[in-house]
Amino acid sequence: MDIITRRYLLRSPLFRCLILVLLIAFTTLFYLRQYSPQVFYGNTSREVFLTKEWIDPRKDKSLYQNITRVNAVIVVLVRNNELYQIRSSMRQFEDRWNKKFNYPYVFLNDEEFTEEFKTFTSSLTKAKTQYGVIPKQMWSYPQWIDQEEAARKRREMESKGIIYGGSESYRHMCRFNSGFFFLHPLLLPFDYYWRLEPSVDFMCDLDYDPFLFMQKNKLLYGFTISLLEFEATIPTLWKTVKKFVKEHPQYVSKDNIMDFISDDGGKTYNLCHFWSNFEIADLNFWRSSPYREFFNYLDKSGGFFYERWGDAPVHSIAVALFTQKSRVHFFNDIAYRHAPYAHCPEEREYHDTGRCHCNPGNNFESSYSQSNSSLCFANEIILDTKLPDRVGLLYPRIVGTHRKSRSWTISAIYEDIPPDNQFCATIIKLKDERKI
Repeated sequence: MDIITRRYLLRSPLFRCLILVLLIAFTTLFYLRQYSPQVFYGNTSREVFLTKEWIDPRKDKSLYQNITRVNAVIVVLVRNNELYQIRSSMRQFEDRWNKKFNYPYVFLNDEEFTEEFKTFTSSLTKAKTQYGVIPKQMWSYPQWIDQEEAARKRREMESKGIIYGGSESYRHMCRFNSGFFFLHPLLLPFDYYWRLEPSVDFMCDLDYDPFLFMQKNKLLYGFTISLLEFEATIPTLWKTVKKFVKEHPQYVSKDNIMDFISDDGGKTYNLCHFWSNFEIADLNFWRSSPYREFFNYLDKSGGFFYERWGDAPVHSIAVALFTQKSRVHFFNDIAYRHAPYAHCPEEREYHDTGRCHCNPGNNFESSYSQSNSSLCFANEIILDTKLPDRVGLLYPRIVGTHRKSRSWTISAIYEDIPPDNQFCATIIKLKDERKI
């Protein structure tokens, strides 16, 4: 190319426009890299359980006929002051699914339900509703717990900002859901349950019977979301689990799902668990000897009260160890939200037919936020972004900030984050939290 041609190109409006476009593109990419949050999660539930072995309910037309009725129930652990939150959940649950099948409800509380509560919930469904009080022995301290030490541990965890660290009732709830709900007199007649909680959303129509699906395929446990537990709430749980397994190796299934809960063959717990506020499961699995002995062993260790063991990791570890992957089902087609997380099916067919109103782009499991370090999602994420120094003043609930190279690492408890702030809503407590 001669000098005259080069000069002509440099003066050409088209060439100058091309250079300008390239500069804008480079600047935009640089800005996004420097100022946009980079979120790192583990692999999706879709990758772990939505494999070629996954059973597709849509292929079994008998599930849609509403002829065969399974011995199943909707279980709701709720308090009187959560009336309108559970009414919201029930209205969606009925409209999306249960008005077609009319499975009964059992409402449980640690105190008597008010007549207002009974009237305002039973009026939302044509199904049978029952209301029960939890027996005191299922919602109280066992005799081997030092209550003064338990109170001291609660104060200590609360001072560290651990979520629900200071709550006594939360511990009773976790222990009840871990070891007793399936033995409540109102639930003893049933074989399967679907757990329903206040303030949850169902965002897709469901036209088949998941209970019949579970029964026909001999499934034990169904879930929609898996994530990581807060490590500070269960410091000795895995150590206790390993002791139990060593003493009772006969209970561990040969085709277990150890890889779901451990990245090193069982040496450590990777904190993965099924989010148990949504469960469709076989009640007789929890009533079985292996699980009953497992729970009793954990209970005697005191971790539900001296630490803050949740029913989600307890259930998940038991499912992973005592059953097979083929008996665990990922309900991909049930769009479910329990703030701050949601599952929405990504397949176009669910949305093209008008069955769903959720946005798969906001899915907790979106594939653009993957890494290969774990088998489930983290509820602990790192934002690699340059933030102003005044971030602590703007968001005083952020409990820890520290400078790390050219980026900030933020840690905050999700319940304290303003829900109307999209940026803040993604900030979850980090493992390596540091106080300011």
